[in-house]
Amino acid sequence: MGRLTTHVLDTAAGRPAAGIAIALDRLEAGGPVRLAETVTNSDGRCDAPLLEGDAFAAGAYALTFAAGAYFRARGVDLPDPPFLDEVTIRFGIAAPDEHYHVPLLISPYGYSTYRGS
Repeated sequence: MGRLTTHVLDTAAGRPAAGIAIALDRLEAGGPVRLAETVTNSDGRCDAPLLEGDAFAAGAYALTFAAGAYFRARGVDLPDPPFLDEVTIRFGIAAPDEHYHVPLLISPYGYSTYRGS
């Protein structure tokens, strides 16, 4: 069975991003549907897959990471408003029998992502 996982690395600090809030939405014709909300653990990962089993279906999704709140909580001096407040990654699941891993590498002024394993 397929599953969706993520992790977050704070590239400015050179460590996992612990305590960053994440929301997962399925993007449907009538608008987004919230499927999950979680917070990363001390390793910058979620304690369980964000989506798995029968809920893991082909379609369009969005992961939203509360980057501004994370950096403010760490005491990072951010402009008002911050350059990156919420980072949303929109992606598609085409093969629901596979593992989709969507990591986020973030700093106060930039981010990157990829499909991991």
